[in-house]
Amino acid sequence: MTQNIYDTPEFFAGYSALPRSVQGLDAAPEWPALRAMLPDLPDRRVVDLGCGFGWFCRFTREAGAREVLGIDVSENMLARAREMTADPAITYRRADLETLTLSEGAFDLAYSSLTLHYLKNLAALFAQVHRALASGGRFVFSIEHPLMTAPSKQGWRIEDGRHVWPVDGYLAEGPRTTDWLAKGVVKQHRTMAAYLNLLIAAGFSILRIDEWGPTDAQIAAHPEWACERERPPFLLVSASR
Repeated sequence: MTQNIYDTPEFFAGYSALPRSVQGLDAAPEWPALRAMLPDLPDRRVVDLGCGFGWFCRFTREAGAREVLGIDVSENMLARAREMTADPAITYRRADLETLTLSEGAFDLAYSSLTLHYLKNLAALFAQVHRALASGGRFVFSIEHPLMTAPSKQGWRIEDGRHVWPVDGYLAEGPRTTDWLAKGVVKQHRTMAAYLNLLIAAGFSILRIDEWGPTDAQIAAHPEWACERERPPFLLVSASR
């Protein structure tokens, strides 16, 4: 089963205080770029893989989606999502994405935000998503960039006034343990090629890749984000069935 760190009190408390948890999608710096990858939403059937507090589920309904299914492994996340949602067209379901089963052709859009790098059996999930999408359906997701999931044990440092982010064993795929909001958080490191090849093997056509970094306007508004220009923190992907 996927490590369920979000039901750990220490982690959940820290996650709940993050800007993207409190303010929603607009507080996520990568959201404008990710939103630009989405298809038209009116009358779409949507599944959100790792839905968290349900921000994206509610966004798609407001944009005209016909019905939305939010899936998460965390009872804490789903409880908060249900508290924040009053829409019978949005359903929340607890499931482990490692062993998820979805109905064939049931969705027009599958979406996932910063979840898939926790999964060991990603090939099985990609196959399920491909099966669950109607012909021409879209799969849009974000993950921590592979440069972020293979950090040096020495951590980042500043050289000549610039942030330097050393990487260890980039080509050695597998679990990496880090301390983020809580100790012992396990993420699955993969190369960028591995992600793309898994999508291709599942039958997807890759439409767009974005190694996200903040825009000039974003840095002007948030100078503390300037260091994110030194390496991309997120990888955004759009693929079609």
